[in-house]
Amino acid sequence: MGEVAAVESGVPSKKKTVRDIEVAGKRALVRCDFNVPVDEKGSITDDRRIRESLPTLNYLLGKGASLVLCSHFGRPKGRDTKYSLAPVAMRLAQLLPRPVEFLSDCIGADVEARTASLKPGDVVLLENVRFYDAETNNDAEFASQLARHGDLFVNDAFGSAHRAHASTEGVAHHLPAVAGLLMEKEIEFLGHALDDPKRPFVAVLGGAKVADKIRVIENLLPKVDSLLIGGGMAFTFLKAQGCEIGKSLLDADSLEFAGRVAADPKVCLPVDVVAADQVSEEAQSHVTAASDLGPEEYGLDIGPKTASEFAEIIRGAGTVVWNGPMGVFEIEAFAGGTRTVCAAMAECDGVTIVGGGDTAAAAEQFGYADRMTHVSTGGGASLEFLEGRTLPGISALLDA
Repeated sequence: MGEVAAVESGVPSKKKTVRDIEVAGKRALVRCDFNVPVDEKGSITDDRRIRESLPTLNYLLGKGASLVLCSHFGRPKGRDTKYSLAPVAMRLAQLLPRPVEFLSDCIGADVEARTASLKPGDVVLLENVRFYDAETNNDAEFASQLARHGDLFVNDAFGSAHRAHASTEGVAHHLPAVAGLLMEKEIEFLGHALDDPKRPFVAVLGGAKVADKIRVIENLLPKVDSLLIGGGMAFTFLKAQGCEIGKSLLDADSLEFAGRVAADPKVCLPVDVVAADQVSEEAQSHVTAASDLGPEEYGLDIGPKTASEFAEIIRGAGTVVWNGPMGVFEIEAFAGGTRTVCAAMAECDGVTIVGGGDTAAAAEQFGYADRMTHVSTGGGASLEFLEGRTLPGISALLDA
């Protein structure tokens, strides 16, 4: 398979991958997404993003390359040891398994001397690139300094592909740049869903603000057979139809847009919701018609009738793309809708794609992640991809 189609403003273009280039004896500078969650002691609580990088790393090592790995971690203000990638190096060494040398900086003469002396099979991990403001500023000199560590550049950080940063986009101007296997997988699944989905094609959208999903809705609505809308954003659509929504989330600036979308026969909105007088574990919740929320009530989940209707549509789909939870799933009383959607996707015989971020976290929490066709590693990136936007980290890669 090698080359991969990248959707850029809706126009597919082929990008080279690691399968298309000779890597034996070369230093591969690999941009990974090692932005993993940690506890207050700095211990990694979920290593999924590290594990997702292994196919690319093992492929390159198997072909005789040495590896210089780089990533961001968190949003540090300067050099903050709390955001050091040292724990990632230790976990990666266990998973590969082979020695992973951690370097205490990502640029400079000492780092360059070490990366210049790598032998095939060697693996080093650079310190957090965001210790430098030049990273997020996409500073050309900083990108040039990073590029000195490699003979070729492999971008495998789909979760950061929507950022035009030095380590995601800038480096590609200095080295031959190709997609890693995880990047390839992300583009293949999301691109195929947009370009040539198996039908019926169903999109499930949730989350909080309508404004965050306007471009996704505009891009998906002409393509899908059904658009299911839940989560906090649903109440703006319900309000636009004249429903009483109490104290539920309202994106007032998006009401006109919501009214137009809600009138489309392909759009399915909640018919019932789980309501409560407060957003907390102690809240007394009850099910009510979506049009009948009391003035002091919050709508915090889709109701059981809605969840059942959504599940039936999802189970019969040829392709499902889901981005955004159906309610405040972190609280058990308001988790039912998201759990039901998760289960329906797991039972669907079609292609099931979960957008990253909270949606992926929900699939993981409810134990369904491994039953999805594809769980994206990128929240913001998958959203922008579904909007049909050009992602800088992808467009900078070599065309096939």
